Amino acid sequence: MTTGMNLEQALLAERKASFFRLRGAYPIPLAGAIWWAFLGIAGYKLHSHLWILLAFVTSGTLFPLALLLAKLFGIDFMRDRTSIRDMIFPALISMLLFWPIAISAYWSYPQLVPLILAIGMAIQWPVIGWMYGHTALYTTHALVRAITCFVLWNWLPSTRFTLLPMAVSVIYLLTIGAILIASSDRAKAASESALELAR
Repeated sequence: MTTGMNLEQALLAERKASFFRLRGAYPIPLAGAIWWAFLGIAGYKLHSHLWILLAFVTSGTLFPLALLLAKLFGIDFMRDRTSIRDMIFPALISMLLFWPIAISAYWSYPQLVPLILAIGMAIQWPVIGWMYGHTALYTTHALVRAITCFVLWNWLPSTRFTLLPMAVSVIYLLTIGAILIASSDRAKAASESALELAR
């Protein structure tokens, strides 16, 4: 007979196994790091209205870029067949819900758009963290990102289209480093030992 605790442990084991197998799907944040760095560089060259249009149009390249990077690094997260894979689409849909706010800001107060994009595009991170059994790691990314962008937007307003996107890119790169450490073979062995002890 399966108890609730056994089921919970089995689900956690499946989520963690997916995390290790896919190395935390790090090509997705790598695509984000590249995109935000691109926007940061563009901020030095473009007027804010053009920057916003560029951000809106090129945001559609993020997922294809993540798929390309996944293929290059041999981490095909789209073919991974686990029950948690079904959470990816709702998590991404929740992230898209901020777009009406971003578009409205473009029409009424364009300076707000970088902050909305930076925070809005991090909404799904805690859910993705739960999917991989590493909620704290992914939630930390979202919180650090939100706080950093809030501080930069409010106290260094001249950097809203330059330093703010670069900061998001750096936060992505730091998170990727943390994901790679957390999904290493050594971390996997420690996680499997802990799950065995819990049984």
